[in-house]
Amino acid sequence: MREEEAAAVFQALSNADRLRVIRILVAAGPEGLGATEIAEKMGASPSRASFHLAGLTEAGLIQRQRQSRSLIYTVDFVRLGGLVRFLLEDCCNNSLELRACCS
Repeated sequence: MREEEAAAVFQALSNADRLRVIRILVAAGPEGLGATEIAEKMGASPSRASFHLAGLTEAGLIQRQRQSRSLIYTVDFVRLGGLVRFLLEDCCNNSLELRACCS
């Protein structure tokens, strides 16, 4: 992941509600959740949840697919993992003594 791309993803995550959505969807796993369930779990109105889901979709952190009349949202684990790898790429200057955060 390039620095500019990581900055855009961090911008999308710079809101507590969006972080909550990501955590909810990570816990849901690859099956994902519907928008109504996400709104309930985050304690938000459906319109507020939809606003944040749209922002996270635009940033490429989550994906949506239609199942019947519902939209199911899932985390893009590859992209999220890319962000984590970007953060830890030069972690602790590769010093074994300092890599406690990565063990």
